[in-house]
Amino acid sequence: MPKNFQYRGRTVDELKAMSMDEFISILPARMRRSLRRGLKGDQRIVLEKLRRDQGKPIRTHARDMIILPEMIGKSIFVHTGKEFKEIKVTEKMVGHYVGEFAISINLVRHGRPGIGASRSSMYIPLK
Repeated sequence: MPKNFQYRGRTVDELKAMSMDEFISILPARMRRSLRRGLKGDQRIVLEKLRRDQGKPIRTHARDMIILPEMIGKSIFVHTGKEFKEIKVTEKMVGHYVGEFAISINLVRHGRPGIGASRSSMYIPLK
């Protein structure tokens, strides 16, 4: 039997039924402080668009938006600095920042140097 997801001892249905103040009180300190100070302009716009456009994914630059229970099941395109990456919000993402799921850096894997890249490679036969 699969175990149902719980966030700090509460099921997804209980989280969705909570008021914003009750939900804020169970978040970790950094998120709690951020939400108690109020949503910024771009965060407020994201939340309004999610509430208004039910099935339609939205695009945003607000990487510091905290994922709320009402966002579960929605699709958000988050800007990485170069492109928009799609995030499908699941219940396990609640309480995290949106930017955590759209990685903004590319890992660099260094290989062997090419011909002419160093002094020693000048004498390598081209065969």
